[in-house]
Amino acid sequence: MKDSLKPGLAVARRFEIPRESTIDVLGEDRRVYATLAMVRDIEIACLEMIAGHLDDGEATVGMRVAVDHLGASLEGSWVEIGATIAEIDGRRIVLDVEVRDPVEVVGKGRHVRFVVDLARQAGRVDAKRAQLAGETA
Repeated sequence: MKDSLKPGLAVARRFEIPRESTIDVLGEDRRVYATLAMVRDIEIACLEMIAGHLDDGEATVGMRVAVDHLGASLEGSWVEIGATIAEIDGRRIVLDVEVRDPVEVVGKGRHVRFVVDLARQAGRVDAKRAQLAGETA
């Protein structure tokens, strides 16, 4: 991790709300932003912000997402996800997040990411793949 990765670092990223990011729980003509899509977009915003502050061979993986989905955002509109690093403890990064649409705050929460060594992580995935292949043979 670079020294530039520190608490207080923030980003705001806008995401359009296409049909595939919505759910029709209120009916086909009232499709709204799905919680699953909100969580995905939070993870993308945080991942991209942190990426520029990592050393070569490092990446982050999501460990935890706790989000309150507070309001409905409409298909065809947009949301802006604001993320601020609240704390860093070794390789653990905690971010506070807020999601707004053009009218109101529609989500608030916390996302935890962990910095990993890509080569080591790839080795773990390969070992698990080999273990699973042995179980199915």
